[in-house]
Amino acid sequence: MSPKTKAKYEARAAIIKALAHPTRLFIVDQLQTRKRCVCELTKLIGADISTVSKHLSVLKSVGIVHDEKVGQQVFYHLKTPCVLRFFICVDSVVKTNAEEQLALLR
Repeated sequence: MSPKTKAKYEARAAIIKALAHPTRLFIVDQLQTRKRCVCELTKLIGADISTVSKHLSVLKSVGIVHDEKVGQQVFYHLKTPCVLRFFICVDSVVKTNAEEQLALLR
């Protein structure tokens, strides 16, 4: 594998790894409709600000979300909403797997 090819797959893996947490998936879902402040996400998730901020930092580091400071609050929005198409694919895999499991029980 060439260094360029390896770098491409490492970049992909970093993005997938950043998404590989239920809370971060929830955050991305919540940001698909509008910007949200950390305080609002904290209430929705039911975790402390520190934990939510760490999750947002992971998503920001790979370019999925962007932050914007407005006064004392920081608002986040999806920088790359195309990630939602990946969710559609994942949901399709989940559905297919569930259907296969049901077929085994019949």
